[in-house]
Amino acid sequence: MKQLGIQLALVIGALFFSINTSAQVTEVAVQDSMAVVNKRLRFGCGFGLSFVGGTNIALSPNLMYSLSNKVSLGVGLQGSYTSIKDLQKTTTFGGNIISQYQPIDRLMLLLEFAQLKVNTKTEAVTGDIETDYWDSALFIGAGLNITKNIAIGAKYNVLYDKDESVYTSPILPFVNIAF
Repeated sequence: MKQLGIQLALVIGALFFSINTSAQVTEVAVQDSMAVVNKRLRFGCGFGLSFVGGTNIALSPNLMYSLSNKVSLGVGLQGSYTSIKDLQKTTTFGGNIISQYQPIDRLMLLLEFAQLKVNTKTEAVTGDIETDYWDSALFIGAGLNITKNIAIGAKYNVLYDKDESVYTSPILPFVNIAF
């Protein structure tokens, strides 16, 4: 009987040790995979500020995931406020999907789709005119990586329509800072 108790204690001890070891190995594996994800995940923020012909303030934070050293995919938010004194005020907000390709270290190519909710208030003699609509943009662009975390460039909106687009031009310059 005493020998059976010792055998049972050894089996329980071995089982406990193997479960505990397995849990530690799994915890280390999870920590290692999180470290890989953290190295591949980057937070970025594009911004714009202009006071020529009025006030224009834009902010577009994004989250990018590097699939490889050359390809990244991400999502972002966009918001802007434009005001032309005594004429028009426009507010936009929305989201975008971004893909980036780096054929060489200094060059970044991008493809971006954005969907924006636009609210415009135009002051007229007869009263304010408000319009509220959705605007889509598909950008193809290129940028120069100044450093590993800063890129500047321009993008072209292939869906641009001068009568309906919220953008004043099909070509938009950009500055993006990644953390």
